Amino acid sequence: MKILSVLFAVTLCSWLVTCVPTQEKKDRIHHGKDLSDHKHDDSTDFQYDHEAFLGKEEAKTFDQLTPEESKERLGKMFDKIDSNNDTYVTAAELLVWIKFVHRRFVSEDVVKQMAMVDKNRDSFVSWEEYYNHTYSHLIDEEPFYDVVDKEKYRNMMKRDERRFKQADKDGDLIATRDEFTAFLHPEEFDYMKDIVITETIEDIDKNGDMLVDVNEYIADMYTPENDEPEPEWVKSERHQFAEHRDLNKDGKLDRSEIGHWIHPHEYDHKELEAKHLIYESDKDRDDKLTKKEILDNWNMFVGSQATNYGEDLTRRHDEF
Repeated sequence: MKILSVLFAVTLCSWLVTCVPTQEKKDRIHHGKDLSDHKHDDSTDFQYDHEAFLGKEEAKTFDQLTPEESKERLGKMFDKIDSNNDTYVTAAELLVWIKFVHRRFVSEDVVKQMAMVDKNRDSFVSWEEYYNHTYSHLIDEEPFYDVVDKEKYRNMMKRDERRFKQADKDGDLIATRDEFTAFLHPEEFDYMKDIVITETIEDIDKNGDMLVDVNEYIADMYTPENDEPEPEWVKSERHQFAEHRDLNKDGKLDRSEIGHWIHPHEYDHKELEAKHLIYESDKDRDDKLTKKEILDNWNMFVGSQATNYGEDLTRRHDEF
């Protein structure tokens, strides 16, 4: 089973009528996949690849397309990805595309969130605006939540406030678009690394020693049911913990080791995905893809799980 190591994920608000606090999400910063919330297991499905190649939001609307429509749009996308027009797509060109898709997702998400929170329409988000939109109805109003619920949301609010203050570089409690982006997507910013590490420890550390042992590490991603045997992927994660996460071999992860885990230097998810798509589609093993090779493996790239790329195909190529 091809499963990427558990790393940080984009932390978002799920906006419905009101905003759900960021910590209400099951997939927290450290828990999930950089390019998709799905496991990267091609033996099960290609949903990870679809979201990595198309974007998380965009990957939803290809459900409405026929295979013929998907292939037609994929063929047009090939022409956009082939930036030097040599009729081949390389891993480098795929990497540029995947980075572009990811940046667009983050940018469009921030625009959407700001539009909902920025009540005075001054293109800034104050902590007061965020609190009023996200927490006031949970904490201040009666009688929607009991005491236990209120305490839970107060703790969430305090954590969000701490992250907001970390993102707010000038300390005025008013976030610019860049600062609000750092608040919503802290994994994208180096200066937010410490808060990401702190939140990761708080989420996983159950005994309060500010360290993460192997049982806490495993419990965060797997809960056995009815004395079932431990799956192979869990055994693999135990090995990852011992051999690659616990650098000083003391049986626990400290802040430095957690920082190395959630901000790995040895590889990048986007680069790995670009190489993966090339490897799985490159039939003649020349390390580049023709349009035919991509279309022959269309299901991995888009399948029936992608987006209305008609909008994308009308965007200027220089958006990259």
